[in-house]
Amino acid sequence: MNEDETLDDLQIKGFKILQKVKGFRFGMDAVLLANFAKTYKYENVIDLCSGCGIIPFIVAAKKEFNNLLGLEIQDDLVEMANRSSKLNNLEGKLKFLKCDIKDLEFLKTIPKADVVTVNPPYKRSESGILNVDNNDRISRHEILCTLEDVILASSILLKDNGRLYMVNRSDRICDCVCEMRKMRIEPKVIRFVQSKIAKAPHLFLIEGRKYGGRFLKVLSNLIIYDENQNYTDEIMNIYK
Repeated sequence: MNEDETLDDLQIKGFKILQKVKGFRFGMDAVLLANFAKTYKYENVIDLCSGCGIIPFIVAAKKEFNNLLGLEIQDDLVEMANRSSKLNNLEGKLKFLKCDIKDLEFLKTIPKADVVTVNPPYKRSESGILNVDNNDRISRHEILCTLEDVILASSILLKDNGRLYMVNRSDRICDCVCEMRKMRIEPKVIRFVQSKIAKAPHLFLIEGRKYGGRFLKVLSNLIIYDENQNYTDEIMNIYK
């Protein structure tokens, strides 16, 4: 472990993950997405904008899969995530590659996936306050890739009838749905996430299917805190 890293216990099957002390560290949105995604033991899964690799590691700990691949553009995060994979004895099952998802020719060389997961940068490059840490800026703002880039990459990587799972901010829902349909990934399931029962949703989880038929199922909202400011039973069950 390097001096600028922490080793954090995921409290699932003894798995641990390395993260940077400073800069972007995974949050609840990644945990919710990893639990929302459905994977099966024969399926190949690719995670885009993988960062420290939190989504693949949770999938590896809690779900069935054949192979997991994380794609990340930042060299130091790719190297760190691969060390986490080795630490958890997942070499050969889970690996990370440096990849610019805008490099479409390279994407076409990667074996097709049954499932793509992605927790993309939420904020447009011109919006909000840019963090001074470069890793944090890249993770939060559309500096190196946009939502359009993410969905195009997903369309290239997915098999026909493959599934895309994404989390994003509620104010990006129109952008997301329109771009998914443009890339022939039909929105099939959506779930909004709100911090409390009286608050408007701030996030949404979405499943899309490549070349899927037009039918959208809207699930009940996921509530994070109850009236006593404690995690709801569903959130507790996810973290359990």
